[in-house]
Amino acid sequence: MPAGPLSNLRICDLTGQLAGAGATRYLAAFGAEVIRVEDPVRQGRWDVLRGSGPFVDDRRGLELGGAFNNHNVEKKGVTINLKDPRGRELFADLVRVSDVVTENFASGVMERMGFGYDGLRAIREDIIYVSNCGFGHSGRYAPYKTWGPVVQAICGLTFLSGLPDLPPAGIGFSYMDHHGANFMAIAVLGAVLYRQRTGRGQWIDLATTEAGATLVGPDVLDSSVNGRPLRRPGMPDSNHSAHPAMAPHNVYATDGDDNWIAIACRDDADWRRLADLIDEPWAQADRFAKVDDRLRRQSELDELLGRWCLPQERRALAARLQAAGVPAAAVLRPGERVEEDPATGPWGLWPTVKHPEMGAVRVDGLPLHLSETDWSLERGAPRLGEHNEEVFVGLLGRSSDELAILRAEGVI
Repeated sequence: MPAGPLSNLRICDLTGQLAGAGATRYLAAFGAEVIRVEDPVRQGRWDVLRGSGPFVDDRRGLELGGAFNNHNVEKKGVTINLKDPRGRELFADLVRVSDVVTENFASGVMERMGFGYDGLRAIREDIIYVSNCGFGHSGRYAPYKTWGPVVQAICGLTFLSGLPDLPPAGIGFSYMDHHGANFMAIAVLGAVLYRQRTGRGQWIDLATTEAGATLVGPDVLDSSVNGRPLRRPGMPDSNHSAHPAMAPHNVYATDGDDNWIAIACRDDADWRRLADLIDEPWAQADRFAKVDDRLRRQSELDELLGRWCLPQERRALAARLQAAGVPAAAVLRPGERVEEDPATGPWGLWPTVKHPEMGAVRVDGLPLHLSETDWSLERGAPRLGEHNEEVFVGLLGRSSDELAILRAEGVI
């Protein structure tokens, strides 16, 4: 593969989990040299995913965690004890040769170690520093610690997810880790472009709760302008669509155990196509002819359509609906989408990387392709301290004898 478009970028990366590590993962996929810094004393466990499942076989250990490998592909790994003065000196040397420093510790952690933005700028004046935490570094909530579900609860996402007359359902996984990582990657690229133009770095202070709040704008507008609370009779309704108005718009049970199909009629023309395919008197009835009528009778419509779908095989039914021009898809389990969908291979969304402990394993790719400067993922996540010699000796100019002493004394 030719050098990636970000191959001139070096990132000193202290991030963990996905909120931060996901962002540097994207940048590494496009060629950035990402040097991941971990703690030798805590055996790398400021990232709780190191050594956590899923696993490829019966083996367990710090180097065998599937999630950690997935989030840290194409990165290099070093260990530095930042509580030791010699470790802080080594870290400062790494900052001097880096373009970006990234972390997603709780607010104030880097400042207490002497490596907040002012401290980093004293080491390298044009450094780009990214701090990614729940509430950012200002305001009354800045000291609070968060996790994905906590962020989703605070920003309003959990409240707007669910079905009528039932408690908030949440999203089911730490979606804000992904969303925050996306914002972080974009922000880094923006700051790099700014430095190319001006020669100046800057501090990117990212709050994942604010990132989440960007997703609830229509509900805030509805409340502030129309005076309508989100939780009112019939709302929220995550399976139906009122804006834009669509009916039917739901998932329906099909033949077999826990098998479903999603159907959405965008307009009356879609409904007529579906009604012709159903070919039953109720589908041709005038009371369902217009979208406003279908919306008023949505419960009845769902019940009738559900009965029609129930005895049918979901994929065959989806194919029939698609052929008729009706938007529909079988609800797939993750394994079915990855292993059985014929589009998976050609798109390349699940590349195989080589990991020295786990062997050849598949990881998440990126859901996009660039015609001239595409991404590449080939190397698995770094083992703990795997690149100490390469980085500290080859890049920073320390001697192998010095490294042996630092290693023996728990500095690296």
